[in-house]
Parts: sequence; structure tokens; C-alpha cells
Amino acid sequence: MPFPIEQKLVIAVASSALFDLTESDRVFQEEGAVAYRDYQEAHLDQPLEKGVAFPFVRRFLNINKRFPEKSPVEVVLLSRNSAITGKRVFRSIAHHGLDISRAAFLEGKSPYPYIPAFNASLFLSSNEQDVQKAIAYEYPAGTVLPSHVVDEEDDVELRIAFDFDGVIADDASERVYKSQELEAFHEHETSRADVPHSPGPLADLFRKLSLLQKLEDEASNADPDYQRILRTAIVTARSAPAHERVITTLEHWGVDANEVFFLGGMTKDRILSVLRPHMFFDDQQSHLQSAGGNIPMVHIPFGVANVI
Repeated sequence: MPFPIEQKLVIAVASSALFDLTESDRVFQEEGAVAYRDYQEAHLDQPLEKGVAFPFVRRFLNINKRFPEKSPVEVVLLSRNSAITGKRVFRSIAHHGLDISRAAFLEGKSPYPYIPAFNASLFLSSNEQDVQKAIAYEYPAGTVLPSHVVDEEDDVELRIAFDFDGVIADDASERVYKSQELEAFHEHETSRADVPHSPGPLADLFRKLSLLQKLEDEASNADPDYQRILRTAIVTARSAPAHERVITTLEHWGVDANEVFFLGGMTKDRILSVLRPHMFFDDQQSHLQSAGGNIPMVHIPFGVANVI
């Protein structure tokens, strides 16, 4: 029987997001492909250090440990490495105890065309061009930005935070805001308060995370001592009265978030520093800044916010 990849919530990750490849990339850029291959061979048994996406991926995979019969999630590696230079990546995966067994090594080619082949609801990479190409083909992808890696072993919860417009929903309302004044935006949203938004690039991911949370609801009902893993949040610059259409959209889709913040233009870092998400997704670079530099952030280069 074929592996039922279409029944899983799949996240595809590039080795550049999962591990710290700073030194490896320096060798490649300064000395070329042959030196890079020699470098990886020489350091084959030296595990790579954790990258920005590592704490997110580790906790995401822990969902399968809670539901071993279903194993509802999957992480696949999509890499520009060749299979030979990728040996070190897979040895590092084994060293860190990550249950990742599926991969595509493309020897310098961009991996984005394979996102739908692996049924991925998200592709994470530090390669901005690969992500931009994926978004251009309407594939769900985000650029992992540099930050300090914080992975507290005793923190089992997986906290995922999303912007709303241009991430979960499309950018139609954001276009109104960009082209007109705030008052016109509020009027536009109030008049459509009962009209759900069209899906954005990470709508499928958000919906499937909601299904996982329903699995956790069932587990919690069966066992009051069950310790939940997944917690989701929406952190949006919207405020009342534009808030209602967000709620309408979630209700129409049959999904929810554990926490929703309508900030009305406040700096998002004020909330994120308390929430401490393991990943925050936003379509605007200006929102992807934290004072401590220790919040993993992902840029979704979608829509009007990214038109130069």
C-alpha cells in the first residue's frame, strides 16, 4: 500500500531552515561547490547545530507521539543539496532524534515545484528566492528570518502565531487599506462583516491545525490529565469595528484560534514577547521585528504588502 501522504498535515522544510548552515554556506559562497562537498564530507560525523525552525519542527513531530495510531503529521526535507552533501543533514536529523525520513535532494535546483507532490501545507526555507517562486505559483511558503534559537526542552507546547490579512486570509481588504484611508477600510469591513474572506496562502495550514486541535479536544475529554501540545494565535493590526469580519471568516470555515489579538496598530512585538510563539507568520517585514531577536519569524511574501 502506498504511504497515505494525502491524509497527513505535511510541512516541508529546507535544511537551511532546520539547521544552522552559516559556515557551510560561507564555504560554498567563497570556495565553490567542490570545496563545499569536501567540507561536508570532512564534517560528516559533526552534527549540525539547530536552526531557527528546529524548535517548531521538533514539537510539531511530537504530535505523532501523542497519536501514534493516526500519526497525523509529517515533515519532509526539500533541499538544494545533492544526495552526497545531504548525508550530513540526515545524520544530523538522526542525531537530534527527529522522525524525518522523506526528502528530495535537488543538487542546486529550487525545490518549490515539489511542494504539491509532497502534499505540503507549508514550505519553510531561508532562501528568499525559492519562497518567492513558490508564492508566485500559489504554493504555501515562507522565508525563515534569522533569529536566536531558543529550544527549551521542558516546554512541550507548540505555539504558532499568524497575522490574518495576507496570511490566513487573502489581501483584498489590505488592498483597500493601502489605497484609501483607515476610515474607508473600516467602512469597507463593516459593510461586509457577514461576508467571509477568501483563503490566503496559509489558510490550508490553519484549517488543518484546527483539525489537530479537535483531536486534542477528544484526548482531553477522555483524559483530564492530557497535556495539550498545540496552541494557535492570531495577531492582527486590525481593531474594532473591522474585527467582526475576522470572526465571521473563522466561523464560516469552522475553525478557531486559542488567542486572538486585535491591536489597532500597536507594535506586535509587545504581544509576541509575552506569547513566545515558536513561529510567527506575517506578510509585512515591518511587523517581523522583535527587540530581543529571539522570536522565530517567517515572512510570507504575498499580496499588496509586498509589491515594490
